Amino acid sequence: MSVENLLFADLQIGQQYHRQHLVRRSDIDMLGMMAGKRDSEGLVSVPAIGIFLFLTATAINSFPGPGSLIEDHQLQAHGWISEDDILSLTLTVSSKDEARKLVILDAHCENQHGEQLCSGPIHVLAPTTSQRSEYAEAPQFTLRAHHVFANLRAKTDLLPAIPTAVVHPCDRDSLLSAMLAAQEKLIIPILVGPEAKIRAVAAAEGISLLGIRIVGAEHSHNSAQKAVELCRTGEAQALMKGSLHTDEMMSEVMCSATGLRTARRISHVFVMDVPAYERALLVTDAAINIAPGLAAKADITQNAIDLAHILGIACPKVALLSAVETVTDKMPSTMDAALLCKMADRGQIHGAILDGPLAFDNAISMAAAKTKKINSPVAGQADILVVPDIESGNMLAKQMSYFAAADSAGIVLGARVPIVLTSRADDVKTRLASAAVMVLVAHAMR
Repeated sequence: MSVENLLFADLQIGQQYHRQHLVRRSDIDMLGMMAGKRDSEGLVSVPAIGIFLFLTATAINSFPGPGSLIEDHQLQAHGWISEDDILSLTLTVSSKDEARKLVILDAHCENQHGEQLCSGPIHVLAPTTSQRSEYAEAPQFTLRAHHVFANLRAKTDLLPAIPTAVVHPCDRDSLLSAMLAAQEKLIIPILVGPEAKIRAVAAAEGISLLGIRIVGAEHSHNSAQKAVELCRTGEAQALMKGSLHTDEMMSEVMCSATGLRTARRISHVFVMDVPAYERALLVTDAAINIAPGLAAKADITQNAIDLAHILGIACPKVALLSAVETVTDKMPSTMDAALLCKMADRGQIHGAILDGPLAFDNAISMAAAKTKKINSPVAGQADILVVPDIESGNMLAKQMSYFAAADSAGIVLGARVPIVLTSRADDVKTRLASAAVMVLVAHAMR
């Protein structure tokens, strides 16, 4: 796509530029941050002052275009803009100042009902040299609204902190994360590991351990053993991974004699805040179960459903993912999806609406589902994505984090206590979000 500007000399009195703009939800969200918004009978609106941005951007980018500079405007707003409005934007050259190369544009905007929403003059210093902007397609923006974890934190603010065994916090990130979670009143940390190492890290990073309980352990494996024991005796009501390897900690959790297993399969759930998706998205299992069979998938699905209830999703929609939407014996994940749906029909999985097999696009995009003529109560609006195996789940979750700028929190369910299982690559924000989810689960288990 190519946009070439109009020079001051080319502009004539009375010359007009006209375009239309469909108001999308992303427009409402962006303008709402600047001008405020309201909900009226389910309709989201913002004051028409938001049109100022559209009109001035039109002058800079299209008429006169690149090289233009907005000097002043006296725009006035009338009424409200609503999602799906069709705005008609008109700029008319009303006067020119040769000495200053100043052009006054008479701006006008009305909606599809003919209602005037904005009007007034815009003073533009017009370009005097030709410029051209080239791009393959019109640029778009994604507004990152961190509503998912903000809502979770609001819930945790009403709950007391959870005594938490922090396993082997012997590096900066794991120790700092635990202490920040304590500072945020999410946890009461019990640090389990070699005391000299823990104190050395705290001293090097300027972290105060005043009043913090430390349970000494010889090494990382012994740290995991003692932390699990604290949970078995009830001294700790949650477990948080530190700087040891996941397998080392989980081997102690999974031990049939001294671990934290229950009748339910242990599984991992990512709670994801995806900017391009309007609701929280749960992805399971991307960290624990490598190639789960049908019975394991039933528990994995139920664990995620239970978590969704705790997060406030009364009847979550569960998409059982595969590469296709039809059942075929050549692809075992489609068979499992069909059987899980029938198990839900028989009450073996409860508290949610299940459908599958569904491909990823059909699970999260209503447009994709309609294109493929998929009639489903889940398609396009999934709350939970159940993946076929750990490889697909891990890649899906990390792609959403790195390519789609999603925030995530990870939690392990199905054990006697909730477990925060973070990656060494996770930042402090992710670790705190995981701790917030853990707090909600721990209180729900009491």
